[in-house]
Amino acid sequence: MTLWFTLIGGIVFSAGTGVALGAALGITGLVILQFYSNGATSLAIDAIWGVFNSFTLSAVPMFILLGEILLRSGISEKAYSAFSPLFRRVPGGLLHTNIAVCTLFGAVSGSSLSTAAAVGSVAYPEMAKRGYNKDMVVGSLAGGGTLGLLIPPSLSFLIYGALTETSIGRLFAAGIVPGLLVGAMFMAYILVRCIRNPSLAPRDPHSSTLWEIILGLRQIWPLLALIAGVIGTIVLGLATPTEAAGVGVVLAVIISSIWGDLTFSKLIEAIYNSVLLFSAVGFLVLGATILAQSVSILGLPQKILEVVAESGLGTYSVLLLVVLIYLVMGCFFDGLSLMIMTLPVVFPLLTGLGFDAIWIGVIITIVIEIGQVTPPVGLNLSVLTSLTNNQVSLGRVAYATVPYWLIHLFAILLLTLFPALALFLPNLLF
Repeated sequence: MTLWFTLIGGIVFSAGTGVALGAALGITGLVILQFYSNGATSLAIDAIWGVFNSFTLSAVPMFILLGEILLRSGISEKAYSAFSPLFRRVPGGLLHTNIAVCTLFGAVSGSSLSTAAAVGSVAYPEMAKRGYNKDMVVGSLAGGGTLGLLIPPSLSFLIYGALTETSIGRLFAAGIVPGLLVGAMFMAYILVRCIRNPSLAPRDPHSSTLWEIILGLRQIWPLLALIAGVIGTIVLGLATPTEAAGVGVVLAVIISSIWGDLTFSKLIEAIYNSVLLFSAVGFLVLGATILAQSVSILGLPQKILEVVAESGLGTYSVLLLVVLIYLVMGCFFDGLSLMIMTLPVVFPLLTGLGFDAIWIGVIITIVIEIGQVTPPVGLNLSVLTSLTNNQVSLGRVAYATVPYWLIHLFAILLLTLFPALALFLPNLLF
């Protein structure tokens, strides 16, 4: 009991003092190693070296840089223009374009926040000017932005794979079908809402010919080439994630310079912001690694499994409990921080109950996506509130995102009932 008090109390107290979450996790882990493992704090150094010497983790800064380059290149504007004619006559119009472009941009950025910011900065001013319901606009952007974490390349999958020693290629393949499925459900919701209430999305009086649609979609071939160059090489086993990320950065610079408006100063800014973001993520990983080492040495995951077995809770009852805990904690932590902090306990618990490691990665990613649109910390909500110049308050953005929140929960239910939705492609390709 004292150990659990130290574990939970140490994290809460450290984080409550304003210390960075990575430091809170690391300090708690060191305290446990010192006082409950006979002063074996040196083991933390071995664990840190093992994780940061991982070839998989080296892909993370490269994918962060890839997303930052695309965010500053103006490519999102061209992608938005390319998709607009396709949905011009569909009820919902540009709201569907928001989801489609978020899906495409998510397939090259790997970040939920970058996706929401890049697409939102283009979409909101244009749609507000055309008379679209502002709440529907920000709701679609907040929901669509979360696809950046689920559709590969995903920072969530990269970090999950590095910390759990799970195949990145299989994780990326597992995210494709659920990501497209969630995007399709978003569009279905928008379609139904706009059929029932056409005033939410004014219909465009101009119809697009097939040739205009083809010409528009032809503009996005550089992004498709980038996706094929990065995701395709990983999924087909032609390159490691790090090698593919390096190729992706080079291609992104070339494409953004020719097709977009990337300048040298913007490239330097992208590199600078990438260093800052990876430093924050890396510090979190460092702290979580120390904590994981401490709980592993003391056999806490095994003790939790024993408690679960003795409690009589069924396998899916435990899964439901884990999802509920993530939903509550998602109100207070950003998604990646929450995942890194909880994996040391949650991963061995769920794998011990017989769940597939790849499937767990997809489920956890969807749950932390929900945290991206859950106040008060939901980062996508804050970004979109800023993009609207506070014309739409944080509360209104959060309320408009509730349907997308529920669709994510429905996706978890579908994946629980039909795990093959996530596992079909990895089993087929690997």
